Amino acid sequence: MTRSLPPTPTHPLTAIRHPTTPAPGSVLGATPYATENAEAYEATGGYAAAVTPDELLHHLDACGLRGRGGAGFPAAVKLRAVREHGRRGRGSGTRGERAAGAGTPVVVANGEEGEPGSVKDRWLLRARPHLVLDGLVHAAAVTGAAHGYVYLSDPEAARRVREALTERVPPLPIQVVETAAGYVAGEETAVVRRIDGGPALPTAKPPRPFERGVGGAPTLVANVETLARIALVAARPDLREPIARSTLITLSGGGVVPELTEVPYGVPLRALAAAHGTPAPAGALMGGLFGGLVDARALDLPLEPGALAAAGTALGCGAIRFLTADVCPVGAAAEAVGHLAAESARQCGVCVSGTAAISDALDRLTSGSAEPDTAERLHRWARGLPGRGACGLLDAAAGLAGSLLRAFPAQVRAHLDGPCPVCRAHAPGRGPHRLVVPVPAVGTPSPTPPAEPMAAVLEGTP
Repeated sequence: MTRSLPPTPTHPLTAIRHPTTPAPGSVLGATPYATENAEAYEATGGYAAAVTPDELLHHLDACGLRGRGGAGFPAAVKLRAVREHGRRGRGSGTRGERAAGAGTPVVVANGEEGEPGSVKDRWLLRARPHLVLDGLVHAAAVTGAAHGYVYLSDPEAARRVREALTERVPPLPIQVVETAAGYVAGEETAVVRRIDGGPALPTAKPPRPFERGVGGAPTLVANVETLARIALVAARPDLREPIARSTLITLSGGGVVPELTEVPYGVPLRALAAAHGTPAPAGALMGGLFGGLVDARALDLPLEPGALAAAGTALGCGAIRFLTADVCPVGAAAEAVGHLAAESARQCGVCVSGTAAISDALDRLTSGSAEPDTAERLHRWARGLPGRGACGLLDAAAGLAGSLLRAFPAQVRAHLDGPCPVCRAHAPGRGPHRLVVPVPAVGTPSPTPPAEPMAAVLEGTP
């Protein structure tokens, strides 16, 4: 899979839109188009914690910080689980408990961004490596870890993280581990497997990394934005609520230049679409690929993990691709599932056969050659396949099929009656590359005129 395409007329460089005047609690920082060095980071309070590790854990609990890697798991719960398993492994538990997770804990900054519509993690590692490393050091202090890793596939991000490690030597050894890019390469068991010298492929669970991870030790695998927000809370616990309740998002679609921005939870999706330049989308592809498709009615939902989950979709990695009226949602689903089928680790037979079957059925819908029972089979797969693979790839493919049937049933029925003119017109250009969003330029001037701050565009929204 190719994710770092050069800028072309169809793949312009992603722009960065400030949420408002840069504030201490902003992950974007004051200069998002330039790499922040150690001196600049320390000048704004970086590497100077205002709290102890136990106090930090309390603040993370109190503000409810969720992980930003996709699943949205509470960060404090994950940190505490690794710490407790580390203590058991050091002797304060039964023999079986000690055997379940041997050794001192390990912490991993996971920067392998598998969703093609997301750029936030690679941008963070390129532009604010010290913020991520600071968060990793705090995570190590909370869990009792003695070794850390930064795991990624982007060569430019790897170079900048290594430079940051030479600018300011961390209090524990931190190693950069590179891998080949892939949708499943960032799954937490794949991360552990690759760091341990194996392929970046998922393994069966249990055990999970917090029980037995790198080298058999309890391991925290945390998304880099999660760690960045942990560092911000450690420095400014008085801002813990806005830090925890803001998130980086990647907006694309509609033929508009993609944007990376930071917004608070609660902003309506429709307001984000208007701010991005697609004021009347027919729907959206949510959470990269994992949140599935939603129709125009769902755009009144707030950007908030709980509300989106209750509506059957997900924020996931924070990537949203808006679908304009000239984009066929069936074709969009076919592109997305085709990408997933190509990215399968090919370890689970049910994933190989399931993603291929869904992809073939959607391709037949777009070409007008689908069998009369195609919708029924898609329904069956959407209900029966989730949870049967070693990772979430099969779940994403099945979820996309199910979301298409729920959000756009009339369009699916129309495709059963014959070829779709929109799909036919776009067929030569269809392919996974259309889902790719390039990483914003870092270290050079903005490729586009500075955008109006997102806060100004969203003024007056709930």
